[in-house]
Amino acid sequence: MGFFQDLKQDLSQTVSDLEADDAMTELSLDNVEEQDSGDLFGAAEDTDFADLEAMLEKNVAAIDDELVKPTDLQENTMQEEVDMTDTINDVTEIEGNDMDTSAELKQETIEIAASEDQDQEVECEQALNVEEQNIEEPADTSPVTTSVDNFEPIVTPTDTAIITSKMSIVGDVTSSGNMNLIGTVTGNIEILGKLKVTGSITGNSTAAEIYADSAQINGEVRSSGSVKIGQSSVVIGNIFAASAVIAGAVKGDIDVQGPVILDASAIVMGNIKSKSVQINNGAVIEGMCSQCYADVNPTAFFDDVKKSRKIE
Repeated sequence: MGFFQDLKQDLSQTVSDLEADDAMTELSLDNVEEQDSGDLFGAAEDTDFADLEAMLEKNVAAIDDELVKPTDLQENTMQEEVDMTDTINDVTEIEGNDMDTSAELKQETIEIAASEDQDQEVECEQALNVEEQNIEEPADTSPVTTSVDNFEPIVTPTDTAIITSKMSIVGDVTSSGNMNLIGTVTGNIEILGKLKVTGSITGNSTAAEIYADSAQINGEVRSSGSVKIGQSSVVIGNIFAASAVIAGAVKGDIDVQGPVILDASAIVMGNIKSKSVQINNGAVIEGMCSQCYADVNPTAFFDDVKKSRKIE
């Protein structure tokens, strides 16, 4: 705007100079008017003033046009200002879009982080639940008290003692395991496991189970389980067991809480007490057979029959 002010001042100075020139011209014209005749110079004076006024008006109009008409520099400056304004608006719009995009990305990042944190919390809770399920309860270390009254030890024998055919033992034999007797024992035998006899025993024998095969036993045979006397075996003594299978020769009483089976090769000289008895064809018995351990008591049954008849 300083440029326009300078231009206006220059134009004002020019107008002032022109007015001064007009004054000088008027002064000169006055002098000429004094020297020349009135009609000739009067006409010339009127003509000169008219031309001068027209020239001044034309100059003033041109100056006004120059003042009003913008210069190329002004147009360029205004265009640059417009371009700058557009550029600023574009930058502002881009920055706004960038801010919006940044805000959206930030929100998405926050949501993803929150989702990951939630998934991690769920996994941690599941892992803790699995660990709690896998934790074993502490074992009960309190002392266990057991009454010794009517105590029966539970033994599972695994070892087997063997008395070979050329071995002879004089004296009692005890064992917590099993025994395979092939030789000779003169004395009582007491073991907790099974006793298999293919040799000879002179004395009483006690075991969980007893199996005699081609054996010679002179003494009492007692078992908490079963007793089996095979063929060619001879037992001289009483037999006590939960069950018995006799295929050899027995001289003595047989007292069994369960069933007794006499095979076709059996020879028994003695009384038999059992819950039931099976005598195969060919077996020989010299003695009495009583099923005194049976569920039915014959004596009581017939006593009831007699009482019922008397009532009738």
